[in-house]
Amino acid sequence: MAATVVRYLRAAGEHPAAGAAPRPTVPLDTTPPRLRAVTDDERVPVGAEEFRSVLGNFASGVTVITAPGAEGAGGPAGFACQSFASLSLDPPLVTFMVGRGSTSWPRIARAGVFCVNVLSADQGQLCRTFAVSGADKFAGVAYEPAPVTGSPQLAAVQAWIDCRIHAVHTGGDHLIVVGHVLALGATEGSSPLLFHRGGFGRLAPL
Repeated sequence: MAATVVRYLRAAGEHPAAGAAPRPTVPLDTTPPRLRAVTDDERVPVGAEEFRSVLGNFASGVTVITAPGAEGAGGPAGFACQSFASLSLDPPLVTFMVGRGSTSWPRIARAGVFCVNVLSADQGQLCRTFAVSGADKFAGVAYEPAPVTGSPQLAAVQAWIDCRIHAVHTGGDHLIVVGHVLALGATEGSSPLLFHRGGFGRLAPL
């Protein structure tokens, strides 16, 4: 059985104790973006299809962002997310991007916390499950509460990062969500799921 490494990041007064109700720390802007008008004689510099095609050459890992069900919001929320990155070591911050039209984001915002689940190489189908909008994404999916926030920590993931929402910034038609890391862990010996040019892959020795 692969060894599991878990770390808790705690600082006095910076997050709720285990089992306590989490508190969002900033107002969350979910208003539509104000887009710049393009005049008839002005060419849009980059088309959407060209943008997707070129940026698809950047290979990345794949995550599922999850949050516990908030009062009156039903069960837990989650969505597949390619745009995730570490942001700061001191304090420990991570970031992910989410479209303003996401149906999962308002529920995550209300919860005020989230867990980043870094998918393993054999979890491509799990990614597809969480990429579907409007379905019961957690049906038949094994998970347990993350240790600090209670967000769903999916089974057999390569790594997980338990966070509270630290800040939310506008980024065009997306929101840039910053999370303060409260606990994290990884399974040693596993390999990550990769996404490149619209398909899944895995690491291979050079």
